[in-house]
Amino acid sequence: MKRLLRNIRKHPLYVLLLVIPLAILADVAGWGAGWVFGLSAAGVIPLAGLIGEATENLAVHTGPRIGGLINATLGNAAELIITLFAIQAGLLELVKASITGSIIGNLLFVLGLSILLGGLKNGIQKFNRQHTVNTTILLAIALVGLTTPSLFSHSTASDLPHRVEELSLCVAGVMILLYVLGIIFSLKVMPSTGIGAPPELEKIEKAEWTIPVSIVVLALATGGVVWLSELLVGSVEQVVAGSGISEFFLGIILVPIIGNIAEHLVAVQVAIKNKMELSMEIAVSSSLQIALFVAPVLVFISLLMGNPLTLVFNSFELAALLAALLVCYFAAADGESNWLEGAALLAVYAIFALAFFIFPS
Repeated sequence: MKRLLRNIRKHPLYVLLLVIPLAILADVAGWGAGWVFGLSAAGVIPLAGLIGEATENLAVHTGPRIGGLINATLGNAAELIITLFAIQAGLLELVKASITGSIIGNLLFVLGLSILLGGLKNGIQKFNRQHTVNTTILLAIALVGLTTPSLFSHSTASDLPHRVEELSLCVAGVMILLYVLGIIFSLKVMPSTGIGAPPELEKIEKAEWTIPVSIVVLALATGGVVWLSELLVGSVEQVVAGSGISEFFLGIILVPIIGNIAEHLVAVQVAIKNKMELSMEIAVSSSLQIALFVAPVLVFISLLMGNPLTLVFNSFELAALLAALLVCYFAAADGESNWLEGAALLAVYAIFALAFFIFPS
């Protein structure tokens, strides 16, 4: 019991594990779609945190090279599972919105909150400008690929849907290839950097969990996310019909926050500890992983599931992606940050959120 209380104090989000049986009860007892959606979303949050912690402990046992590959593969497991169920349910607009929402959220919301709180605590914070700018430029290249099918979706070709689907598959293949090359580069050339190498958080001399414990926790947490994701996605259409909140807004704002909140908190915590470079790397690298790995993988999996997903985004999403990238670049260009810059990033995110809410796709 003392160990449990100590873990809860260390990770307050674990209290939300108590919500999981309530989510199941809400579904069985017919409490309504709103309760099922809200409780399922709350239950996914601590499970996503457990997946991350189990992955980090495995990485300590396996070393930085294999650990980097494990983190790169499982870093977005919770969000990936949610979107897979959404594809199965035919909610493709929600899936595409969650892709852009994750990138925008990391670059504006997570980074903005980190810079704001870090600046209020530590004043002006300095970081390695060159490394952050290089990662941002690589993200820009990834976003070029991610948005290219949208630019050609207005063609007058008679077989347009078929061509757009072909282009999306080709682009997804190229981006996965770039992702694999990035992992090879990080493992063989620069083990502590690159697409596949997560930023080293607090140096752990000894893993808190053994390999068997880590694997069991990872398996149970993943199974829990699968179960709750099915409940969450199954209630989306009724929530949209009953609340007036659009499927697009749920995808672009709520789903990314639900699936990545544990990682978001880490970025904020290290910024408060005056480790701004690490915080920025978490935010930008997470966006890069979404663009180069999660989105392309979803394109191929959706084809196998019979609901082909194309990389065609609406004008709101494209504008928001471009703006988020530019704002992030300018925030990193001088190698230092202050709380006002963080407030400005949050303001831009709030403006986008209001626009997405008032003018749903």
